[in-house]
Amino acid sequence: MIDKQPNEQVEAFLNKESQWQQEYRYLRDLIFNGTELEEAYKWMHPCYTIKNKNVVLIHGFKNYVALLFHKGAILEDKYHTLIQQTEKVQAARQLRFENLEEIQARTEEIKYYLAEAIKVEKAGKKVEMKKTEDYVIPKELEDKFEEMPQLESSFYKLTPGRQHQYIYHIGQAKRSETRQKRVEKYINQILEGKGMHDK
Repeated sequence: MIDKQPNEQVEAFLNKESQWQQEYRYLRDLIFNGTELEEAYKWMHPCYTIKNKNVVLIHGFKNYVALLFHKGAILEDKYHTLIQQTEKVQAARQLRFENLEEIQARTEEIKYYLAEAIKVEKAGKKVEMKKTEDYVIPKELEDKFEEMPQLESSFYKLTPGRQHQYIYHIGQAKRSETRQKRVEKYINQILEGKGMHDK
């Protein structure tokens, strides 16, 4: 095993009072002492990397603690336990645990996914992100494009991420009337070349 230094910010994070303190420590030990991954502190959480490429993150929620695999979507899901947090999350997948006993019982499974994640990162594999054209454009937005061609040209000048935000947000509404309202609400934003959350 290569000589590695623990990260001071991670140490401070682990020493803080937390409902998941024991679980964090156990997971950290499995990753830091059990693999070649380097330790970093990113997004306020312990993060483990190869050559500065993020591989796995430890984080806690109200009801569970999780390992977040940054390229989880392309890992071989041997145990069928990788979880996609929401439909919008394309690359990352979680392993979730409710307590220390569960983590200990699933140690071999965790080791498998860590080894798999390292293998994927070393091979330079990438998650193929869906392009905007792979998403279905809501009919209400398409109708507005026909009515306002300048809206369509402005929309397709936006970055794929911004396009996806609009497609997802508008398409999530169950009623056509609500989808129409959402389209109307964002017309000016789109014409100004802005994403949903841009000021």
